[in-house]
Amino acid sequence: MRQATVNRKTKETTISITLAIDSEGASRVETGLGFLDHMLDLVARHAAVNLTVQAKGDLHVDDHHLVEDVGIVLGQALKDVLGKKEGIARYGWSVAPMDESLVMCALDLSGRPYLAYGLELPAKRVKQFDTELIEEFFRAFVNSAGMNLHIRQMAGRNTHHLIEAAFKAFARALGQAIAITGRGVPSTKGVL
Repeated sequence: MRQATVNRKTKETTISITLAIDSEGASRVETGLGFLDHMLDLVARHAAVNLTVQAKGDLHVDDHHLVEDVGIVLGQALKDVLGKKEGIARYGWSVAPMDESLVMCALDLSGRPYLAYGLELPAKRVKQFDTELIEEFFRAFVNSAGMNLHIRQMAGRNTHHLIEAAFKAFARALGQAIAITGRGVPSTKGVL
């Protein structure tokens, strides 16, 4: 089983994440932010990875530090678990509906970080969760993992549905990209 555990402790957050790919999609996520927990559960389930997240942060100040740092640590865990990326598919893409919403995601585990974020979220909050932090999470994840990620909204008007469709599309694309093909390093350069 390909697995990695990454810990990060700062003055603002304490985070421990274990990521096991080649798994069944089980999760145990505790961040103190229910909506983020729900989105990370979706990632585990739809990417078929096991994910354990224990995170605490200065939520009395703002949710930003915790959300961003969870993205950083999860990206590092993915980078660690993939190692030299030998035998992986490398690319993944998915289009996911959620009622009236439709979101496309395409990604490349290239080693080069780039986020093309195309969600236009109508509400500033889902319950107490600040929706601008979705972009911050993905940016932190992409930069830490070293990957290209494109997320495009194709339809939708409900903020919760749009975000959930984005995380499901992302997870399914990630599941494709990390799948073993057995064909060496998928690059003409010979390294990723």
